[in-house]
Parts: sequence; C-alpha cells; structure tokens
Amino acid sequence: MNAFKRSASKWTKVAVFAGGDWDHYRTDFDTFVGVDRGSLWILDQNLPLDMAVGDFDSVTKAEFAVIRDAAKIIVQAQPEKDDTDLELALLEIFGAHPQVQVTIFGALGGRIDHTLANVFLPSNPKLAPFMKQIQLEDGQNLISYCPEGVSQLQPRRDYPYLAFMPVRDSHLTILGAKYELTEENFFFKKVYASNEYIDREVSVTCPDGYVVVLHSKDRR
Repeated sequence: MNAFKRSASKWTKVAVFAGGDWDHYRTDFDTFVGVDRGSLWILDQNLPLDMAVGDFDSVTKAEFAVIRDAAKIIVQAQPEKDDTDLELALLEIFGAHPQVQVTIFGALGGRIDHTLANVFLPSNPKLAPFMKQIQLEDGQNLISYCPEGVSQLQPRRDYPYLAFMPVRDSHLTILGAKYELTEENFFFKKVYASNEYIDREVSVTCPDGYVVVLHSKDRR
C-alpha cells in the first residue's frame, strides 16, 4: 500500500510547494507536500510537512536531515529519472488519493525550463487523467486545464482576464466569454489571450488534446 495512502483516511485539498517563486501562497488546505527545496520552505513557515518528495539535490546534507526528520513521509528519488520531482509528487498524491484537488505554489518563475514543464504537466500521460484536479497559482496567475471534449468554466471575479492555449492545433470553440470563438469566426492562434468572463458560464470545446486555461490579473 502507498505510504501516503496510509497517512490519512480523507483528504480533499492538497497544497504542493515546488521550487520556484514562493511570494504567494495560501494555507487553507488539509495537507502540505514539499517538492525538493519546497519542503524546507514549508518548515520555515511553520506548516506541517505531510510529505517530502524529490532527489533533494538543491539542499545541503544538513538541510536534508532537517527535512527527513520533520516529514511524515519522505519519497527520495534518484537524480537521473524520466519524471520531474513535481511530477513524482503528483503521481504519489493521486496514486493514494485519486479524488483530491491539488494547488501548486512555486511552480512559476525561476528557470524557464522548469516553468514550462510545470505549465504542461498534463502532457505526462500518467497525470493526464487528473488534469481537472490540478491548478497552479502565483497570485497574479491561476492555471488550470480543460481535457478533450466539452468543459464548463465558472466566472471568477478575482482574475478578470481569461486566455486559452490548446496544446495541439485544435479547432477550439469558446462560448459564453466576452469574445466567443465559433465555426463562423474561427481563426488559429497558439494563445487566445485577453478574453474575459461576463457573469456567465463559459463553455470550452476541445476536439483534440487539452487546453491550458490561463486566468490572470494586472500586477499592482
């Protein structure tokens, strides 16, 4: 049995802290998971470290000892691996609790290769079935995903701008937003930016692949 599964009988909301920018975070979660150096940051904020995952190549031996002693569960990976540390953490979480909702902090900013890998997490076929349960948040942006088929998005007042990035050259349909995209006015762009909610549900139809949904607001 997965060690993470043994640690709790019912979790619904999980916060994952990756190794990027931690300027923004929230604490209204049932469970806290650290990815590599994100584990140390959780402890620095006096939050419970329910699980730590990674190869821990970004911490010193002394720091790793602190993480190892504090973590309820630790999953240490080899540096040479196919999945990123964040992917490994998500696979561990969903393998134990397939219904949970996961919010990832510290996934944006920092190295551009890490940021892009995090934005396209559902491209990992092992994570694709859980894409609707994953979101990335940094205070200015909120990233979520729409799988192939029809998805409904509820209006959000905290992020006024809405954008869509299909991972394939899909013939998207967007209904209910300020700027709709239909068969009559279709044009292809890699990112359909600067759209908005207008106090009603937005329907997104993706015939192939999935869509990265970008909620954002201007920097104050």
